[in-house]
Amino acid sequence: MKTNMTDTVLTTDIKEFPLMVRGKVRDVYDLDDRLLFVASDRISAFDVVMPNGIPGKGKVLTAMSLFWFDFLRDVVDNHLVTANIDEYPDPLRKYEDVLEGRSMIVTKAERIDCECIVRGYISGSMWKELKAARKEGSNTVHGFDFPPDIMESGKLPKAIFTPSTKNDFGHDENISYMQLVDLIGEETAALCRDKSLAIYTKAADYALTRGIIIADTKFEFGFKDGRFILIDEVLSPDSSRFWPVSEYKEGQGQPSFDKQPVRDYLDKLDWDKKPPAPALPDEVAKASADRYREAQRLLTGK
Repeated sequence: MKTNMTDTVLTTDIKEFPLMVRGKVRDVYDLDDRLLFVASDRISAFDVVMPNGIPGKGKVLTAMSLFWFDFLRDVVDNHLVTANIDEYPDPLRKYEDVLEGRSMIVTKAERIDCECIVRGYISGSMWKELKAARKEGSNTVHGFDFPPDIMESGKLPKAIFTPSTKNDFGHDENISYMQLVDLIGEETAALCRDKSLAIYTKAADYALTRGIIIADTKFEFGFKDGRFILIDEVLSPDSSRFWPVSEYKEGQGQPSFDKQPVRDYLDKLDWDKKPPAPALPDEVAKASADRYREAQRLLTGK
C-alpha cells in the first residue's frame, strides 16, 4: 500500500508466500529455505509505529545494508543471497514496483536471540544508566568502569560491547556480558562480542573519513549450517547513531542522521507515548527523509 506522499510504502501484500513477520519496519516472507526482506517506509518512535511513514526510508535502509555487507565481507559472512529482482522467484516479479530497491532475499538462519551493541561513545540508555550510577557514587555500569570525567557523548577510551536482550515488539534490556554467556553460551557469546567489535572498528574508521561518527550501533547474528553469519540490517540510521563530525561537541546531545526531527516533533506534543500515535506533518517526514538520504550519500557516495 502506498500513501499519498511520493514513493512511500507502508505495507506489502504478497499473496504467493506466507508473511512471517510484520515488524516495526520490515515485512518478512517465507520462501521455504530463504526469506524475503522488504523494508517499508514505516517509522517508529518511543517503540510506537507512526501512522504515516518517511518517503524512501526503506530504500535507504536496504541500500546501506547492501553497501556494508560488501564492505565487511572480509570480517564476517552475511545472510545476503541477492537483491537483484531478475534473480527473484517468478511469482515475485509482478511486485517489482514495490520490491525494487527496498528488498533482498536472504538465507534462513538460526537467529541468536540478543542484540549485539557496540559503543564507541557514551549516549542514550548507557549514558542514563551511568548518570544513575554516579548518583550512587559509582562509575561502573554492566561491569564497565567508565572514566570519572567522561561527559555525555564523550568518546570512550576503546569501544565496548554492551549486549541487550532481544525483543521484537517492545523494549530491549541492557545486560552484562556474563548474563549473555548465561543466555547463549560462552563460545557463542565470544563470537558475538569479537565480531561485533571488529565490524564496528572497521566501519567507524571508514565513516570518519566520510565525515560521520558512528557513536554506537547494534548487530544481529545467526548460524547457518554451522557458519556464524551477520543477519538482518547493518549500520543503518535505524540501527546506529550517526553524528556529523563537523558538529560534534562533547557534553551534550548530538544532531544525528536519523529520525531526530520525528522525536523532536513528538516531544512537543501532549502525547503519552502510547498507541495510537499522532500523524506526522509532511514537513517533519520530509526532514527525516532528507537526513536518511544524506547519511546514505556520505557513507556510500550514492
